[in-house]
Amino acid sequence: MNVIVKPKKLSGNVIIPPSKSLSHRAIIAAGLASGKSIISNVLYSKDIKATIGAMRACGATIIEHPTSLEIYGSKVVRKENIIDAYESGSTIRFMIPIALVCPEKITFIGHNHLVKRPLDTFFEIFDKEQIPYKYGNDYLPLEVNGGLKPGKFEIRGDISSQFITGLLYALPMLDKDSQIHITTNLESKGYIDLTLDILHKFGIEIENNNYTDFYIKGNQEFKPCDYTIEGDFSQSAFFLVADALGADVTLCAMNKDSHQGDKKILNDIKDFGGKIEFSSDQIKLKPFEANACVIDFSQSPDLGPALTVLASLTKGVTEFINASRLRIKECDRITCMKEELNKLGAKIEENKDGMVITGVDYLTGGEVDSHNDHRVAMALAMASLKSKGNIKINNAECVSKSFPNFWEVFESIGGDIEYEK
Repeated sequence: MNVIVKPKKLSGNVIIPPSKSLSHRAIIAAGLASGKSIISNVLYSKDIKATIGAMRACGATIIEHPTSLEIYGSKVVRKENIIDAYESGSTIRFMIPIALVCPEKITFIGHNHLVKRPLDTFFEIFDKEQIPYKYGNDYLPLEVNGGLKPGKFEIRGDISSQFITGLLYALPMLDKDSQIHITTNLESKGYIDLTLDILHKFGIEIENNNYTDFYIKGNQEFKPCDYTIEGDFSQSAFFLVADALGADVTLCAMNKDSHQGDKKILNDIKDFGGKIEFSSDQIKLKPFEANACVIDFSQSPDLGPALTVLASLTKGVTEFINASRLRIKECDRITCMKEELNKLGAKIEENKDGMVITGVDYLTGGEVDSHNDHRVAMALAMASLKSKGNIKINNAECVSKSFPNFWEVFESIGGDIEYEK
């Protein structure tokens, strides 16, 4: 499906979808807890459906209600010998160590760009632990024939925190104590904080020594917990950028005290000169004239596409630094955002570690592609607020990965869209 987005001012209230990061973590924890848990405010995006399926394959009984899940967890067993992560990086990297708590043979599969997303961190562990595994030309399908053993695990902190999260879930279930040692500076600490917070709520205690060493007692048991998912700050970024470009949108269902790493979007908007009002569970951005700045993406790679649009329409030269992990997401978000926005009249140069963006007053409009990346598609939609012509976005259905009703919400606040099949 393609969409043609016409330049229109957006205004109104938007209920921000529940946090995908917290949804993954809560569903997994509930699926490992013996007893009944209710997970509320669930959005059935493709990624979340992948994690639900993975936990069912590992023994959980999950009953789906319109906006909640009733989960009867269990210790990890092999109900199915294939786990399909579809296109979800969180699902595959969380579930590999969790599934290997059970030593029986298992195959992990995925689709599209996920099959090329690196899993070398786990391969190094398998090699060290002499766990048999095999894969083909891509990282997936991956067949593993053996179980995870307790011990000391040395993990780089500058690759992806998802590898660490998977181990933090799995190691407490093993029969002896373990340690995770981070060998480089840990990026995306906010995501580790989310993990530790959810684990604590579900009865798992982990000692965190300054994000360098994590000490994990063995023989711990997950305990059932009822949990409501809060609004997703990574999704709020698109509407905050819209406000920065002249929209009048109020964001609802947000938690001011959230542990989400992507809450950094609030500080990033302030760096551009924005003033944010937070009342109850609502965020409102006052009108302002954005100023060029330097944004560090080492802790928040998912904010890249939205902020690229804002920087492209901000006077002066904005620099994105420590952004190399944007290249290993659903697409290479540095190259793709540069190529697509430059088609519309932006002035973006890329380097190995980020971007240099010279702002323009308006974009020209034109035809662009999402590269099958949900965040690229949503970011390009917001570019329409300062475009002189229509923007046609090809492969726009990819928003279903995280925000299935994004285009309906966009229209509800004044967006003018034509759909092409």
